[in-house]
Amino acid sequence: MTDEELERLLDKLTLPQKVRLLTGATTWRTAAEPAAGLRELVMSDGPAGVRGEAWDERDPALLLPSASALGALWDEEFTERLGGLLAAEARRKGVDVVLAPTLNLHRTPLGGRHFECFAEDPELTGRTGAALIRGVQALGVAATAKHYVANDSETDRLTVDVRVGERALREVYLAPFEAAVEAGVRVVMAGYNGVGGHTMTASPLLTEPLKGEWGFDGVVLSDWGAVRSTAGPGAAGLDLAMPGPDGPWGEALVRAVKEGAVPEAAVDDKVRRLLRLADRAGALGGPRATAPPVRSRDARFLLRRAVAASTVLLHNRDVLPLDPDALGTVAVIGAHATRPRVQGGGSAGVFPSAVVTPLDGVRTWLRGRARVVHVPGPSPDAPPPPLDMDLCRDPRSGVPGVLLRVLDVSGAEIYAEHRQTGRQLEPLVVPAAHTVEISALLLPRTTGEWTFGIAGFGRLSLTVDENALVDGDFPRQTDDPAAVHVNPPAHHGRVHLAAGRTAHLVARRELAPGTGRATVVSAAPPDIGAEDSLAAAARAAGEADAAIVVVGTTEHDESEGHDRTGLALGGRQDDLVRAVADANPRTVVVVNSGGPVELPWHTRAGAVLLTWFPGQEAGAGLADVLFGRAEPGGRLPTTWPAALADAPVTRTRPHAGRLDYEEGLHIGYRAWLREHREPAYWFGHGFGYTTWCYEDVSVPAEAEAGAPFTVRVDVRNTGGRAGREVVQVYLARPASAWERPVRWLAGWAAVRAAPGETVTACVRVPARALRHWSPAERAWRTEPGRFLVLAGRSAGDLPLTAAVEVTAPG
Repeated sequence: MTDEELERLLDKLTLPQKVRLLTGATTWRTAAEPAAGLRELVMSDGPAGVRGEAWDERDPALLLPSASALGALWDEEFTERLGGLLAAEARRKGVDVVLAPTLNLHRTPLGGRHFECFAEDPELTGRTGAALIRGVQALGVAATAKHYVANDSETDRLTVDVRVGERALREVYLAPFEAAVEAGVRVVMAGYNGVGGHTMTASPLLTEPLKGEWGFDGVVLSDWGAVRSTAGPGAAGLDLAMPGPDGPWGEALVRAVKEGAVPEAAVDDKVRRLLRLADRAGALGGPRATAPPVRSRDARFLLRRAVAASTVLLHNRDVLPLDPDALGTVAVIGAHATRPRVQGGGSAGVFPSAVVTPLDGVRTWLRGRARVVHVPGPSPDAPPPPLDMDLCRDPRSGVPGVLLRVLDVSGAEIYAEHRQTGRQLEPLVVPAAHTVEISALLLPRTTGEWTFGIAGFGRLSLTVDENALVDGDFPRQTDDPAAVHVNPPAHHGRVHLAAGRTAHLVARRELAPGTGRATVVSAAPPDIGAEDSLAAAARAAGEADAAIVVVGTTEHDESEGHDRTGLALGGRQDDLVRAVADANPRTVVVVNSGGPVELPWHTRAGAVLLTWFPGQEAGAGLADVLFGRAEPGGRLPTTWPAALADAPVTRTRPHAGRLDYEEGLHIGYRAWLREHREPAYWFGHGFGYTTWCYEDVSVPAEAEAGAPFTVRVDVRNTGGRAGREVVQVYLARPASAWERPVRWLAGWAAVRAAPGETVTACVRVPARALRHWSPAERAWRTEPGRFLVLAGRSAGDLPLTAAVEVTAPG
């Protein structure tokens, strides 16, 4: 649709009609306007999957690896394919706008939401995000770059005011969003936080550089509930307040325009952008865009490939790959082996149709070849998981799952349905609803003291066989949507149960206004004791030909809504690894986390694999790597410290509401280099199943400022197996007149080679890699002179160096 046609549509609307379009009609839909031929636009959370409007386990979604895993791919083409998978899922669910990708950075290892972000480096983040955007939007679905900007930690995230220098803001934090705009992203989400004294929904940064200098012509929407006033956001570059239908705009914004506090031209620009987005999505008089359905087998194959391609081999003492034909018994150890974390906690969660666990994957690979034993080891100190179909059945139908009932104020049933899980996150819109009840018949397999919980706000009760375990009023003490509607605090009780004897659980929550949507009922069996479980794990490992230990974080550690307070694995998981590694030198440790954790035993293990939160095909892709069908293709997108105390940037907690980014340009590996500190594993690190020799690097003698140039790196496969290597190029400017990082990532290219083969990686260094932001001139500048070009396999392993003379243009 042309601009002239958009103007004619805009002219048909009155001021109240225009303003009505600028607040969501529901939680996930925009308002329709028949006068303009505009239908509703449907939105859904991302980035690991497309949930759709309903948070319902009966309508599952494909679950991709976490964003940190996609950052570990260092593969734009593959990332684009995964974006296409998200788009196909969106079309299947009737979704027009996917709220992904997240382009915030791993500023410190303590960020609670690292699993939803790609990397610590702006270049890797920007290129990975742009690739995902291209993949999503190729099928007509709009992608959303979020959370604009400097929304890099979760502590006090609704109110924190970030203070960051102009150079760091431009060169580090805004850079991935600029790359997203260059990729054609159609939606940008403004975060909850403030920057420089302005909340992001009313920030001048929405106008400059976003809409002005960069030329972004799409829609800026708010994070859910982030708009808290009328005139400021109304006059600023924010276009759409979500969710709806309530909010601070509506009639208040109409009055603000009539009183002159907000120019009507600002409202017109917002509506114009919304109409443009609707036109691109087929929501403005045209047919909804469609996409060919993705066959389940093809989708699962792609997700399985993604697990292997993103898995990082941190360390290997010739243990991997395991030879299936040489194994008689394999011990698979750890609670995460049967209950892996396949996604992070918070609003981006989905219900996958099925999850392949690490134990499942190993058993499938070794079926008919070797015996597989599983020992859970000590509890990882995780909260009890929600009730599921393995543990209970519906007391009315006898079908595995739970019975959900809605009761009126007298306790009479007015609605009932069968559900598969004790985690219910959608409001029950039933007239006269007063209480939601979840009940189940439990089938305990273990005798002892069981732990049960109910999470939510307001009046809660929980009984097991009429024993009251929880009974009280639990008022809401936060406005954070992640806590109110997704992960409310849980309240627990314990009761003794006998194996094989059915128990009846009943949990109730009153549906009072302001208490949120979530009701979560959980259960955990008795803990057999840490010392006994450690001894059992060591015994199983000692009797096996190889041991695979799966350890990881819990929802207490990594989740939207809070940052981490430490990097140590919970429970006795470090002791578990030590016990197993001491019992069997052929021990493979699989680390199941979204961000860095301390690995005090990493040199004692035979091999260490990092799988991130790997999505629904977790165990299948892991088994492909373990047994050599696939090479571990990942490279670290963030630097891993040996201990939190070593990390140079750790502050996430504001002081007096303000969080100063005192490190400036120096986050991630840049900070480690400036402080002359040595991490456990550098940014970019990762091994495959062969070895490589970096033989030569060549660069042009001169490069003109403002123009790209190409670096050629010769590498030879010195191992006995074909493989893939990610060749990384960094720049340095030792004699610069400007403060700069010691070195910074400029580009990379992946190559493949057969044993003994030499190949040349051609790495394009974009012009932006040479430039810096001049606050005095408020412009980008490139400093002429000699730049060093360093090539290698990580930020800390760069054996080849050359120099290029950068000259002024013309």
